[in-house]
Amino acid sequence: MQDITDLNQGDLEIANLLFQEAVDLAAIETICRLANEIWYEYYGPIIGIDQVKYMLARFQSVQAIRHQIDTGYQYFLLSQGAEPIAYFALVADQPRRTLHLSKLYVRAAARRNGVGGKIIAFIEAYCRRHGMEQIWLTVNRHNHAAIDFYLNNKFINAGSLLQDIGDGFVMDDFKMIKNIAGCGFESIV
Repeated sequence: MQDITDLNQGDLEIANLLFQEAVDLAAIETICRLANEIWYEYYGPIIGIDQVKYMLARFQSVQAIRHQIDTGYQYFLLSQGAEPIAYFALVADQPRRTLHLSKLYVRAAARRNGVGGKIIAFIEAYCRRHGMEQIWLTVNRHNHAAIDFYLNNKFINAGSLLQDIGDGFVMDDFKMIKNIAGCGFESIV
Protein backbone atom coordinates (compact mmCIF):
# COMPACT_ATOMS: atom_id res chain seq x y z
CA MET A 1 0.00 0.00 0.00
CA GLN A 2 1.33 3.43 -0.92
CA ASP A 3 1.25 6.53 1.28
CA ILE A 4 -1.76 8.71 0.46
CA THR A 5 0.44 11.81 0.44
CA ASP A 6 2.74 10.43 -2.28
CA LEU A 7 0.74 11.63 -5.25
CA ASN A 8 3.60 11.29 -7.70
CA GLN A 9 2.43 7.72 -8.24
CA GLY A 10 -0.20 7.07 -10.90
CA ASP A 11 -2.21 4.76 -8.67
CA LEU A 12 -2.81 4.82 -4.95
CA GLU A 13 -4.33 2.08 -2.83
CA ILE A 14 -5.94 3.20 0.41
CA ALA A 15 -8.07 0.97 2.64
CA ASN A 16 -8.84 -1.45 -0.22
CA LEU A 17 -9.69 1.44 -2.54
CA LEU A 18 -7.63 2.19 -5.63
CA PHE A 19 -7.29 5.85 -6.61
CA GLN A 20 -6.12 6.16 -10.21
CA GLU A 21 -5.58 9.34 -12.17
CA ALA A 22 -7.66 9.06 -15.35
CA VAL A 23 -5.41 9.89 -18.26
CA ASP A 24 -6.13 7.22 -20.85
CA LEU A 25 -9.21 6.65 -23.00
CA ALA A 26 -10.32 3.54 -21.11
CA ALA A 27 -10.41 5.40 -17.78
CA ILE A 28 -12.25 8.36 -19.34
CA GLU A 29 -14.82 6.02 -20.89
CA THR A 30 -15.31 4.36 -17.50
CA ILE A 31 -15.92 7.77 -15.95
CA CYS A 32 -18.50 8.55 -18.64
CA ARG A 33 -20.34 5.30 -17.89
CA LEU A 34 -20.29 6.06 -14.17
CA ALA A 35 -21.52 9.60 -14.84
CA ASN A 36 -24.47 8.33 -16.84
CA GLU A 37 -25.42 5.81 -14.16
CA ILE A 38 -25.02 8.20 -11.24
CA TRP A 39 -26.49 11.33 -12.81
CA TYR A 40 -29.72 9.75 -14.05
CA GLU A 41 -30.28 7.95 -10.74
CA TYR A 42 -29.32 10.81 -8.43
CA TYR A 43 -29.88 14.09 -10.25
CA GLY A 44 -33.01 13.31 -12.26
CA PRO A 45 -35.25 14.07 -9.26
CA ILE A 46 -33.25 17.20 -8.36
CA ILE A 47 -32.74 18.95 -11.71
CA GLY A 48 -34.87 16.94 -14.15
CA ILE A 49 -33.95 14.47 -16.89
CA ASP A 50 -33.65 17.12 -19.62
CA GLN A 51 -31.00 19.03 -17.68
CA VAL A 52 -29.22 15.77 -16.78
CA LYS A 53 -28.99 14.86 -20.49
CA TYR A 54 -27.74 18.34 -21.36
CA MET A 55 -25.11 18.43 -18.59
CA LEU A 56 -23.84 14.92 -19.34
CA ALA A 57 -23.37 15.81 -23.01
CA ARG A 58 -21.78 19.17 -22.25
CA PHE A 59 -19.59 18.33 -19.24
CA GLN A 60 -19.21 14.55 -18.91
CA SER A 61 -18.74 13.19 -22.42
CA VAL A 62 -15.41 11.72 -23.53
CA GLN A 63 -14.71 14.86 -25.56
CA ALA A 64 -15.64 17.21 -22.71
CA ILE A 65 -13.49 15.35 -20.20
CA ARG A 66 -10.51 15.23 -22.59
CA HIS A 67 -10.86 18.98 -23.12
CA GLN A 68 -11.03 19.56 -19.36
CA ILE A 69 -7.91 17.46 -18.80
CA ASP A 70 -6.14 19.39 -21.57
CA THR A 71 -7.00 22.65 -19.78
CA GLY A 72 -5.77 21.67 -16.31
CA TYR A 73 -8.33 19.34 -14.72
CA GLN A 74 -7.18 16.14 -13.06
CA TYR A 75 -9.75 13.35 -13.06
CA PHE A 76 -9.49 10.44 -10.65
CA LEU A 77 -11.28 7.11 -10.80
CA LEU A 78 -11.86 5.20 -7.57
CA SER A 79 -12.27 1.43 -7.63
CA GLN A 80 -12.92 -1.20 -5.01
CA GLY A 81 -11.40 -4.40 -6.29
CA ALA A 82 -12.09 -4.38 -10.03
CA GLU A 83 -15.32 -2.38 -9.61
CA PRO A 84 -15.30 1.39 -10.35
CA ILE A 85 -17.33 3.08 -7.61
CA ALA A 86 -16.63 6.83 -7.83
CA TYR A 87 -14.86 9.60 -9.67
CA PHE A 88 -13.81 13.15 -8.93
CA ALA A 89 -12.06 16.03 -10.66
CA LEU A 90 -9.71 18.69 -9.31
CA VAL A 91 -8.52 22.01 -10.70
CA ALA A 92 -5.57 23.70 -8.98
CA ASP A 93 -5.16 27.47 -8.91
CA GLN A 94 -1.50 27.78 -7.89
CA PRO A 95 -1.38 31.60 -7.68
CA ARG A 96 -4.33 31.64 -5.25
CA ARG A 97 -3.26 28.37 -3.60
CA THR A 98 -6.78 26.99 -3.91
CA LEU A 99 -8.13 23.73 -5.25
CA HIS A 100 -11.49 23.49 -6.98
CA LEU A 101 -13.20 20.18 -6.33
CA SER A 102 -15.09 20.27 -9.60
CA LYS A 103 -16.76 16.87 -9.42
CA LEU A 104 -17.28 14.17 -6.80
CA TYR A 105 -19.73 11.39 -7.65
CA VAL A 106 -20.22 8.02 -5.94
CA ARG A 107 -22.33 5.06 -7.12
CA ALA A 108 -25.45 4.40 -5.05
CA ALA A 109 -24.18 1.06 -3.70
CA ALA A 110 -21.00 2.71 -2.36
CA ARG A 111 -22.62 5.71 -0.64
CA ARG A 112 -22.81 6.13 3.12
CA ASN A 113 -19.98 3.74 3.93
CA GLY A 114 -17.00 6.10 4.21
CA VAL A 115 -15.98 6.32 0.54
CA GLY A 116 -16.70 10.05 0.35
CA GLY A 117 -14.67 10.70 3.48
CA LYS A 118 -11.72 8.79 2.02
CA ILE A 119 -11.97 10.92 -1.13
CA ILE A 120 -11.94 14.10 0.96
CA ALA A 121 -8.88 12.79 2.89
CA PHE A 122 -7.15 12.09 -0.43
CA ILE A 123 -7.93 15.63 -1.63
CA GLU A 124 -6.71 17.21 1.61
CA ALA A 125 -3.43 15.26 1.34
CA TYR A 126 -3.14 16.44 -2.27
CA CYS A 127 -3.59 20.03 -1.08
CA ARG A 128 -0.92 19.75 1.60
CA ARG A 129 1.55 18.18 -0.83
CA HIS A 130 0.98 20.88 -3.43
CA GLY A 131 0.73 23.90 -1.12
CA MET A 132 -3.00 24.43 -1.56
CA GLU A 133 -4.59 26.25 1.36
CA GLN A 134 -8.25 25.97 0.53
CA ILE A 135 -10.67 23.61 -1.22
CA TRP A 136 -13.79 25.01 -2.80
CA LEU A 137 -16.70 23.49 -4.67
CA THR A 138 -20.24 24.17 -5.76
CA VAL A 139 -23.20 21.98 -4.84
CA ASN A 140 -26.80 22.19 -6.01
CA ARG A 141 -28.73 24.01 -3.30
CA HIS A 142 -31.45 21.31 -3.42
CA ASN A 143 -28.94 18.47 -2.98
CA HIS A 144 -29.45 18.21 0.77
CA ALA A 145 -27.56 14.93 1.21
CA ALA A 146 -24.42 16.33 -0.46
CA ILE A 147 -24.67 19.62 1.47
CA ASP A 148 -24.87 17.67 4.74
CA PHE A 149 -21.90 15.53 3.65
CA TYR A 150 -19.75 18.61 3.01
CA LEU A 151 -20.84 20.32 6.23
CA ASN A 152 -19.99 17.12 8.16
CA ASN A 153 -16.54 17.23 6.51
CA LYS A 154 -15.97 20.77 7.83
CA PHE A 155 -16.79 22.75 4.71
CA ILE A 156 -18.70 25.98 5.23
CA ASN A 157 -21.43 27.42 3.05
CA ALA A 158 -20.04 30.61 1.53
CA GLY A 159 -23.25 31.67 -0.24
CA SER A 160 -25.39 31.17 -3.31
CA LEU A 161 -24.32 31.10 -6.95
CA LEU A 162 -26.61 31.09 -9.98
CA GLN A 163 -24.90 30.30 -13.28
CA ASP A 164 -26.45 30.14 -16.74
CA ILE A 165 -25.05 27.04 -18.47
CA GLY A 166 -26.90 27.51 -21.75
CA ASP A 167 -29.93 26.04 -23.47
CA GLY A 168 -32.23 27.56 -20.84
CA PHE A 169 -30.58 25.70 -17.93
CA VAL A 170 -28.97 27.12 -14.81
CA MET A 171 -26.87 25.76 -12.00
CA ASP A 172 -28.45 26.94 -8.73
CA ASP A 173 -25.68 26.21 -6.25
CA PHE A 174 -24.05 26.97 -2.95
CA LYS A 175 -20.31 27.60 -2.84
CA MET A 176 -18.68 25.52 -0.12
CA ILE A 177 -15.14 26.10 1.15
CA LYS A 178 -12.73 24.37 3.48
CA ASN A 179 -9.46 25.77 4.72
CA ILE A 180 -6.73 23.17 5.02
CA ALA A 181 -5.62 22.67 8.63
CA GLY A 182 -2.13 23.71 9.54
CA CYS A 183 -1.71 26.25 6.76
CA GLY A 184 -2.42 29.36 8.84
CA PHE A 185 -4.54 30.67 5.99
CA GLU A 186 -7.45 33.09 6.14
CA SER A 187 -10.48 32.54 3.91
CA ILE A 188 -10.37 34.19 0.48
CA VAL A 189 -14.12 34.28 0.07
